[in-house]
Amino acid sequence: MNLSATPSDVPAPSSDAEPRIESLSAITLATGDMRQAVRFYQALGFPLKFGGEDAAFTSFEFGGTYLNLIADPRAPVNWWGRVIVYVSDVDAVYRKALAAGFEPSLEPSDAPWGERYFHISDPDGHELSFAKPLRDARASAKNSLS
Repeated sequence: MNLSATPSDVPAPSSDAEPRIESLSAITLATGDMRQAVRFYQALGFPLKFGGEDAAFTSFEFGGTYLNLIADPRAPVNWWGRVIVYVSDVDAVYRKALAAGFEPSLEPSDAPWGERYFHISDPDGHELSFAKPLRDARASAKNSLS
């Protein structure tokens, strides 16, 4: 009996390249208070796609990506990492956060890696970074590689 033979009903391995990671579809964050969390994200301009303040699951859709909230009694969380969201105007989002009564952990600043950003935590302790690439930094990096 030849154990190395491939049965006819099992496809042979493809000679194509390895599958690649293509994009991030969504990130889902746990919340202990959906009403408070939805209000936080909407105040910052996240567009509601599904669910809402009284739902067990809520989705915000932007740029082909989803930020989901799921009601979970284990929230709030300790620091676990950060979600980085690109925006068209970091300073304008910062002003929106302040106008809504939120307290970002730092003011917008230009990072040496080429982004303008600031951090803020949602009501459950999830840290968000709102960022935008700096054109000067990308051009400088490109020129230094030439």
